Amino acid sequence: MKVERIAITGMGAICALGNDVDALTKSLIDGTRGIKPLAHLDLGFPELHFGEVALSNAELVLHLKALLGEQFVLPRSRTGLLALFAALSTTRKVFDEQDTVVISASTVGGMDLSERLFTDWKAGDMAQARDAAEHPVGSHTSYVADAIGSKAMHTTISTACSSSANAMILGAQLLRTGRAKRVLAGGSDALCKFTIEGFKALSAMDTTGVTKPFSNERNGMNLGEAAAYLVMEREADALAAGRQPLAYFGGGANRNDAHHQTATSPEGNGPYLAMKDALAIAGLRPDEVDHINAHGTGTDNNDVTELAAMERLFSEVPQYTTTKALTGHTLAAAGALEAVIAILCMREGIVPVGHVTAAAITGHTAMPIYQTIRRPLRNVLSNSFGFGGNDTAIVLTAS
Repeated sequence: MKVERIAITGMGAICALGNDVDALTKSLIDGTRGIKPLAHLDLGFPELHFGEVALSNAELVLHLKALLGEQFVLPRSRTGLLALFAALSTTRKVFDEQDTVVISASTVGGMDLSERLFTDWKAGDMAQARDAAEHPVGSHTSYVADAIGSKAMHTTISTACSSSANAMILGAQLLRTGRAKRVLAGGSDALCKFTIEGFKALSAMDTTGVTKPFSNERNGMNLGEAAAYLVMEREADALAAGRQPLAYFGGGANRNDAHHQTATSPEGNGPYLAMKDALAIAGLRPDEVDHINAHGTGTDNNDVTELAAMERLFSEVPQYTTTKALTGHTLAAAGALEAVIAILCMREGIVPVGHVTAAAITGHTAMPIYQTIRRPLRNVLSNSFGFGGNDTAIVLTAS
């Protein structure tokens, strides 16, 4: 039976490397690193580096009011503002979005807003009590659906760091089974104290500066913030409407390691199965993968288990890197952001360097690339592995 191909016909993103896809492309080509001390957010933690979006909330509001008009009630959470910013740059009002299903992802939801108001609420000042409605993880999704004029289904996925990659898998399933005409899939997460303190408590934050993934000197992650969305539709529908695909969603798989509350099994069983099954669904052999955008957080557990899984699956590990060393770990937005990056890499013919290391992790042989490489890319594997072993891999193809 012929499987319906899923085309990606639009995409948008905002992250520490740029406020739109064009800026993100330039940063990848130039080798820009977006991780530095906070400049726009008053969160504290002067000793840490982050992948911060270079716009304040006030600047995001001004941009969105210009697009949506004064009558549209904007979210007050940064997660919601970032989501709208990226989603609207994705659609650009090109489509009639009434039938577009919205599948978005987040881990913190409106936590950044709740943090700002908590002291008042605790003291009994409930003047802004209605803002508590933005606290749920899915509140931003409703704003996105309203802003693009969607009357179709919208839902939110929250599976930690694999969330927006899982949103793309669900979107492809809805399209292939005829339950959606078009899908806007992605995610949004803003930096907030809750997340930072949580990862500090796990000793997962790099306290020495910029993260060093897949290195013996790795010391943890740099958190980031971002929003990214992709328009997905059946290839036949896109071509019939004269829309040329940017790339194709070849397939994706989600597997659960079920080893530990936060850690992956030492053998990398979940990552191995997710990558293996994603390639099988995409109809590709391991030797047909040109590049891997690894999850690569820079934490002790993630890097060694992901590398073990890659060396287990591939007789020769393809050229791999991790763009979290450029953007920071953007949590639920990471899967969609790195899908956008994978497509840009295929379009531009580049494999961008993340962190350069002089030696492979002890006990392993495969090393990430040490300089940006220019070469044609046909098939890219992108990994997103979450807390509790919720492991997802997706395949993007150029044709």
